[in-house]
Amino acid sequence: MTYQCPLCHLPLHAVDKQWRCENNHQFDNAKEGYVNLLPVQHKRSKEPGDSAEMMLSRRTFLEGGHYQPLRDRLVSLLADKLSDSEGAILDIGCGEGYYTSALAQELNVSGSLQVYGLDVAKVAIRYAAKRYPDVRFCVASSHRLPFADASLDAIVRIYAPCKAEELHRVLKPAGWVLTVAPGPRHLYQIKACIYSDVQLHSDVAEELAGFDCISSESLSYMMTLNGQQAFDLLQMTPFAWRATQALMQDLSQRPEFSCETDFMIRLFRRQ
Repeated sequence: MTYQCPLCHLPLHAVDKQWRCENNHQFDNAKEGYVNLLPVQHKRSKEPGDSAEMMLSRRTFLEGGHYQPLRDRLVSLLADKLSDSEGAILDIGCGEGYYTSALAQELNVSGSLQVYGLDVAKVAIRYAAKRYPDVRFCVASSHRLPFADASLDAIVRIYAPCKAEELHRVLKPAGWVLTVAPGPRHLYQIKACIYSDVQLHSDVAEELAGFDCISSESLSYMMTLNGQQAFDLLQMTPFAWRATQALMQDLSQRPEFSCETDFMIRLFRRQ
C-alpha cells in the first residue's frame, strides 16, 4: 500500500528521497523517516497540533506506564479481529507513537502488517519516526486522510477528530474502527483544580454514519501520581490552556495526587 497525494488524490510513489504523483506534486522524506503530507493550504495555523511542551509532557507521562492498561486493551481488541497479521492499520492522532508502536510490536508477528501513524503535529511525528522505525509515520490532516479508498483494514482513533465519511472511505468493506473517548469522570480531579463547577463528560454513545457499533466498554481506574507526574498529565491535556502558572506550580510540588481515569472504548465495523 502507498500514500495518496493530498492535493490531487493520485497515488504517491517513492522516488529517491521524495514521494511524487503523476501530476508531479512532491513531498520530501524527512531524515527521521516520516513524510509531511500536510500542504500549506490545508493548515489552520503555522504549527498545528500539540506544542513541543505538550508532546514532551505526554511522552514522559505515557512512558511512566499510567495508561498502559488502555494500551494493552486496545492491542487485545484488535488482535482478536486481525489474527492473520496482514493488511494495514492506521493510528489517527498518534502523537509521539506510544500506542502505534505497541500495535506494531504486538500485532505484526509475521512482518506482513503495515502500521501507519498520522498526526497534524510535526514535532510529535518527528520524535515518533526517529524512535519507532518499524512504523510508517506521516504529518497529515485527520479530516483529509492521505490513503486510497478501501485501503485500510483497521483504524485506531484515540480522541482525535475525524469525519465518519473519511473513515468509511479509506476502510475496506467490513473494516474496523477502534475509538477511545473520555468517560464521564475522566480526569475529574484535574478538572476540579481548574473549575469551581466540574461538568462531567457526556455519556451519550458515539455514532458513526456508515458503521455498526459492535462493542462498547468502560475502562476506569485510579492513578496515584507524584507532583511531576500530575503536572505532566495536566500539561498534556486541553485543560492546560485554562490553568494558571500558580496552579501548575502548586500541582508540581504536591507529594501525591490521586486522579481517576475513565475511558470509553468502542469498536465499530464498516457497513
